[in-house]
Amino acid sequence: MRGLLPIWKEKGMTSHDVVFRLRKLLKMKKIGHTGTLDPDVDGVLLVCLGEGTKLVELLMDGQKEYQGSITLGYSTETEDASGEKVSTTPVLTPVNIDLIDQKMAEMEGVINQVPPYYSAVKVNGRKLYEYARSGEKVERPIRQVQIDSFIRTSEPVYNESQQTQTWDFHVVCGKGTYVRTLAVDLGEKLGFASHMSRLTRNATGGFNQQQALTLAQVQAAVEQGTINEAICSIESALTEFPSIILTESQYHDVQHGKLLPHDYFSSLVLEPTVLFYQGLARAIYQPHPLKPNLLKPLRMFVENE
Repeated sequence: MRGLLPIWKEKGMTSHDVVFRLRKLLKMKKIGHTGTLDPDVDGVLLVCLGEGTKLVELLMDGQKEYQGSITLGYSTETEDASGEKVSTTPVLTPVNIDLIDQKMAEMEGVINQVPPYYSAVKVNGRKLYEYARSGEKVERPIRQVQIDSFIRTSEPVYNESQQTQTWDFHVVCGKGTYVRTLAVDLGEKLGFASHMSRLTRNATGGFNQQQALTLAQVQAAVEQGTINEAICSIESALTEFPSIILTESQYHDVQHGKLLPHDYFSSLVLEPTVLFYQGLARAIYQPHPLKPNLLKPLRMFVENE
């Protein structure tokens, strides 16, 4: 079994829980995913099967889409609704909508983020959440992330009794973005403690909610013998990459991962490029990082496992 399976992860489950369940349902060990979803977040978890696991790192670099809610008025230790309240700045009067939109627009493009303490980012060999749980402080790294779009999608709701203000948002972002940190940083720009009060991942790796199956649906498909119909091909995940169709003689050189001259193909390979033969992706080649006159394989795919 090889390919990709978009799963709709429900709230309350970890991404590891999903992989564990799928290993039992599909009776296979070689399963991975392209980006962790927190237990309180639901949405699309792209699972890679068999040879498809060779795409995990490549697909993690792709765009992701989320919808969620931001609440001004207080922050939490985890930067989302599940954490303990740590700071309060009451919203005494509703924040102006134009100001909200302006500050959200300012956060589009390449921005710096400091990962939350409750995250798996490693510092000195330890994950940040390990420092957080032991009450230790450590300097967190500053990371650059790409925010393609960050827009408000609902009218802000002001809660006078709780002195908070909440609105929905939609964000399209690149690898490594912490959306809850985006919510906290936006709050700071507006002058308030804040947190991400809800989050759903709509799409990742080119797959969206409409294509995703729940674990219950996967189980039903396994029992009915139709699970192979639900598995997306490796090729379907590579449509955004440049591609070359190999001749028979070229395939003979490529199939065992041979290094190739940089001008081996009629068009120059300047970035990771998918090599197809007889309709199947056989390899991904890229310029050699140390030998500019050569091309080397980035990934090799086996047709049958």
